[in-house]
Formats: sequence, structure tokens, C-alpha cells
Amino acid sequence: MKRLILLGLFVLLTFSQAKMLDGVALTVNGEAITTSEIAKIQRKTGMSRQQAIDLLVQDRLQKVAMKNIKISEETIDAKIAQIANLNNISIPKMQKLLKQQGTSWSKYRESIRQAMKKERFFKEKVARTILPPNEDQLKRYYQAHQEMFMMPTSLDLTEYSSTSEKAIQNFLRTHSTKGIRSRSETKKTQGMNPAMLSMLLSTPDGGFTRPLNAGDRWVVYKVKSKNGRKLLSFDEARNAVAGRWRQEQQAEALKDYFSKMKTEANIQVIRK
Repeated sequence: MKRLILLGLFVLLTFSQAKMLDGVALTVNGEAITTSEIAKIQRKTGMSRQQAIDLLVQDRLQKVAMKNIKISEETIDAKIAQIANLNNISIPKMQKLLKQQGTSWSKYRESIRQAMKKERFFKEKVARTILPPNEDQLKRYYQAHQEMFMMPTSLDLTEYSSTSEKAIQNFLRTHSTKGIRSRSETKKTQGMNPAMLSMLLSTPDGGFTRPLNAGDRWVVYKVKSKNGRKLLSFDEARNAVAGRWRQEQQAEALKDYFSKMKTEANIQVIRK
């Protein structure tokens, strides 16, 4: 009887281990990457299986690279206060909005911690390898990527406004125009406030901007369409050119950093 019980336990444990291993596609320095994780990345991004695996391997390597980076609770508090100030809302109001969106405060704080760890990791390990561009490099980049620096000549918008911030927030959630004034307008991009222009251009057609405090009222814009096309001159686009160049250099530097880490990592493929 005792032998039967032991045999049964052995079979059960063997089955459990096989089932567990069956869900693991590979390990990176002992950290598992599961088949379900790979499938989830593929569904969300449309990547190939190998691209999804590469992304997850980089995620595991980044966790190793960041393991000794510590972010204090006081630093997180300061960052959250800065975010609240930029959005012109109080901390309690931020907590309430997050709760309405289904995000717990602890989860939000953890997301801030991870973002700050990544920022510090990049600054300490990667950014120092990127040399600032000279004027000739930026001009060559501009000439080779002119399509990136095309801009519409005008924007068709609908402006929604209210003296009540609460009414504007409710409008964004429900699209109910109760207590909301609206008007259609066409704005020319030439001469527009750069911050306003950047916000409108980054809003997709059919999308809404964040609420703006206009002093005596709160305003939200719906971007109906972006019309016309013109190429910005190098002088007009210089900041955008520098930003794009920097983004590409950062991506390349990160790729090189993790490629070196990958050659030294212990990666074991469990199943293909």
C-alpha cells in the first residue's frame, strides 16, 4: 500500500513538472519566458514569434541590469507630485481618477518605480555612449528623412468647453454634451503656439486632447482632420530633427547594450 502511495505521488509530481515545463518556452539566467507570454505579445503587437521572444529576452536582461537600482518611496512621492502638478490636479483627485480607471494606487506607484528605474538605468549605462550630434549630422538626417518633417497646413477642430472641470471630465468619459458648449473651427498651423500645435498634431484624427485650463473655462479639442502638407524648413524643424535623431541613437545604443548582455547570458530553449 505504501509503495502504491509513493508511486502515485511520483506520478503526480512528474505530471505537474511536465505540465509546468510545457508552458515554459525558454529561460534567461534562470528566469522563465512562457509560451503564453509570447502569444500575448504577438496578439498585442502583431510581431512574429521570434520578435516577441527577442523583446521578452530583452525584458529579462533589463531586469538583471536594473536589479541593483533602488528608488526610494520619497523619490516616487516627489515624481507623483510633479505629475499631478503638471496635470493641474491634486493627489487625492489623481487617486480617484485612477480608481475609476481600474488601477490601484499601489500598482500605479509600482509603475512609476519601474519607469524611474529604467530612466536611471539608461542614464547610467547607455546615455553616456551617445555623443551629441553636430549641425552637419542633423542636416544630413533631415535631408534623408524629410517625410518625417511634413506638417499639415490646417486643422479642422471641434472645441468643447465648460466653466466646470467636472463637466469636461464627464464629457470625455460619456461624450454627453450636457452643460458643454461646442463650436467648429479651422486653425492654420503657421504661427500656432508650439505647445498647442504639438499636442494637436499628436492627437489622432477623431481623438480628443487632454483638458486645458483656459483661465475662465476648461477646453477640450476634438481633431476632426489634418489638411494640406508642407515640408518644414531645417530651421523650423531643428528641434524635431534633434529629437528624432536622439530617439534613433538611443534605440540603437540599447540594442547594442543588450546584444552584448545576450552573448554572456545563459539562455536555454525548453521548447520551440
